[in-house]
Amino acid sequence: MIATKTITWFPACRVEDVPANGGVCVKYNNTQIALFHFARRNEWYATQNECPHRMQMALSRGMIGSQNGEPKVACPFHKKTFSLVTGECLSGDECVITTYEVKVEDGRVYIAVEED
Repeated sequence: MIATKTITWFPACRVEDVPANGGVCVKYNNTQIALFHFARRNEWYATQNECPHRMQMALSRGMIGSQNGEPKVACPFHKKTFSLVTGECLSGDECVITTYEVKVEDGRVYIAVEED
């Protein structure tokens, strides 16, 4: 039997709830998701909120920026950086964070999550 996953777009917040060039934490069921508005690039990103180094819910408070054109977030505690596109650690570690698709419609921000 093949398990299929369904994509659910949940309304995370209003556009104005997220600071320009910053992030917030939103919750979907029991999952904390870091949502970022990269205003300088006019782009939105979402990742897991948990930093994999010390298992702290902190990425939404991290600083966003770019590395060789790649949008990234730096953990506020450990300064490890992660791609906002792929989730790969850009600091040389082999850990990866989960990323989510984001869309904005009618002033609302939606995040796509997979469900069984």
